[in-house]
Amino acid sequence: MTETPEARLKRMRMRSWRRGTKEMDMIFGPWADGNLADLDPARLDLFDRLLEENDQDIYPWITGVQPCPAVYADLIATIGAFARARHGRASV
Repeated sequence: MTETPEARLKRMRMRSWRRGTKEMDMIFGPWADGNLADLDPARLDLFDRLLEENDQDIYPWITGVQPCPAVYADLIATIGAFARARHGRASV
């Protein structure tokens, strides 16, 4: 069965809020709530792929402790900037 666009967004929102680590829940959850509905199909596909990555890998990418794969660089920068602005910090 094919996933409807509405079901996909709902699944991705839930996966954003239930990452496995609280830190990533607090980064991905609010970003997904505020941005998923406005993403173009390619960016939505990329975020869906990012959701499959491990939190232990993603968190250092977002905080800048480790470089992220080039395919995610722009998206990670966008999410990281959102999180920093939301928390009023220079770093997440």
